[in-house]
Amino acid sequence: MSNSPTVTANAGFPSAVTHDKAVASPWVRRARTAVRKVTGKDLFPEPEHLASFAAEMFTTDAVAERFVAEVYGSLGGEQARALLDQALTDGLTSVEDPPAAMVALFDEFETVPDWVDPELVAEGEQIWRRWGTALFSVAGGETLEMYTEAAVAKPLSLAGGYAGDNALRRFLETARFWIDVSQPGALLTPGSTGRATAMRVRVMHVWVRRTVAEHPEWDRERWGEPISQSYQLLTLMGGSVVPALALWLTGVQTTPKEIRALLHYQRYLGHLLGVRTQWYPANISEALRLLAFVNMTRSYDAGADGAELIESFPAAFQVTGATGLAKLRGKYNAAMYAAYSSMYMFPWTRRKYDMPSPLPGLLLIVARLPLVAATETLRRICPPFSRWHERVMCRHRESWHAMQMAGRSADFSHGKGLRR
Repeated sequence: MSNSPTVTANAGFPSAVTHDKAVASPWVRRARTAVRKVTGKDLFPEPEHLASFAAEMFTTDAVAERFVAEVYGSLGGEQARALLDQALTDGLTSVEDPPAAMVALFDEFETVPDWVDPELVAEGEQIWRRWGTALFSVAGGETLEMYTEAAVAKPLSLAGGYAGDNALRRFLETARFWIDVSQPGALLTPGSTGRATAMRVRVMHVWVRRTVAEHPEWDRERWGEPISQSYQLLTLMGGSVVPALALWLTGVQTTPKEIRALLHYQRYLGHLLGVRTQWYPANISEALRLLAFVNMTRSYDAGADGAELIESFPAAFQVTGATGLAKLRGKYNAAMYAAYSSMYMFPWTRRKYDMPSPLPGLLLIVARLPLVAATETLRRICPPFSRWHERVMCRHRESWHAMQMAGRSADFSHGKGLRR
């Protein structure tokens, strides 16, 4: 096998993906040679997989796009959202003479692919429940690393969801999504809250994609499509392999077998979200090779958009005007998310931005490591304790979320304009 794929002209990638530069880099070549000697495989995915990944940076969710164009376009946002909510709550049969685009969307959504293994999906849901709020911490922190890329940061910045004062609100809405799609039976139970939430997020993505793609700041040749199939695939890796490995830093243990279950669970969650990639990593090795490729071909071109998103996240947990217990909780959350942001970003990335000191939170994480390790060990050898532990983690994530929301609700709204 050669050291690089046999495709040329940046391998069909958007120009911001520095494929040719990475392939030509002496240190990358040395790394690929070393990995091949040790493992027998390339550091990067197979050429055909890279070609698929490149093409799908220019591909979106055609079925949901048609639904939004036809149904929202003819009925208007408010009436179309009401129709969608009715179908999600009472079933498509409750909608009198549903539009053809809506029938197509729900036919696809309700059809469970032949490759789905219900036991693996259920195991993936259970792992996310077991992680509790640790999922929030690692997912929030790891995402900051990719905010250096304009292809990721620009849509979020234009929509304004994760920027400035909106950062906490949107993060908590995403946390609600994580909770909903990991309830027992969430993904395979018809009419479940988790499936409804997945559909609402899918439609919300269409709205963001359409409005960002039409904005003069968006450069399709440079970045591909907003919220493309390929970047949604990376999000699925960010819910499986990446957090499973990263959480070992805090003492939370996830085995290779469990990571494989997470990969399967995330693949089906992606199906519900409209992710129809031609290639999905079949195992941990393939996932890690994709992540290695993505990290070595980054352009760090997000500029001020990325800085605002990265710096807004830990700052969002700073509580102003609170007293008593609320003030104490705010200080604790601010310290911990400053630490998580430090742990899950590369040091050379983090030091480019104005970030709070991670030291207080890091000291707390180190101090509790023995307790977390003991809990994880006991959970593995004692099934009754494991069940009790899961219930505790579920209650904690619900109470944490409710406290942060302070009476607000997550509505996964769409159809709104951009902030600039």
